[in-house]
Amino acid sequence: MTRAELDKSPRDVAAMFDGIAGRYDLLNDVLSLGQDRVWRHAVVRAVEAYSGELVLDLAAGTGTSSESFTRKGARVIACDFSQGMLKVGAERRGGASRGGVTFAAGDALALPFADKTFDAVTISFGLRNVNDVDQALRELHRVTKVGGRLVICEFSHIPVEQLDRLYGRYLMAALPRMARCFTSNTGAYEYLSESIMDWPGQAALGARLQEAGWAGVEWRNLTFGVVALHRGVRRS
Repeated sequence: MTRAELDKSPRDVAAMFDGIAGRYDLLNDVLSLGQDRVWRHAVVRAVEAYSGELVLDLAAGTGTSSESFTRKGARVIACDFSQGMLKVGAERRGGASRGGVTFAAGDALALPFADKTFDAVTISFGLRNVNDVDQALRELHRVTKVGGRLVICEFSHIPVEQLDRLYGRYLMAALPRMARCFTSNTGAYEYLSESIMDWPGQAALGARLQEAGWAGVEWRNLTFGVVALHRGVRRS
């Protein structure tokens, strides 16, 4: 299934993630050559969640990233549109609300939370999967308290054009082949490759954050720009 076909059918996107939920975390670790752990750690440091704070982890999947935000006592809402991902995450932790993490289904374009609810909001490798990125950024802004912060971790582009082209070839050819060793749902990883190639660069995404109302926008590259970490603050 192509990226264009999935863009026309959000239910297909949800079903795709439902289908790989059981091995999602393992595949992330294998296909990123273990770099996903480095990226998650960078997100935790950037969010800086402390005791008494409430964090929204959007596109949380099975909640692997969400647990990390509770280490200093913060509470986390792990929100995702894939019921399959949420089910796997809750089963692994013995319930939908355990250890400071609460699982909740939700659409990034119409979050089921009141205005100014969260001290921090974050989304890792999920912003590419929404049909309206700008609306999702506005929704995250809406549910964040004044003074609250946003952290986005997302695949990006290597600044050196020739290297970025080589990386693109790897994504389009090698990644689905590697995924085939672990899952029959290789269409999900073809989609992943296409969505990364179509994604805007660091500066372009930063501009979209500003247009959505976020202030103090900045970013830095991880793993030479394969991934970028964007940050912003809600000023008013």
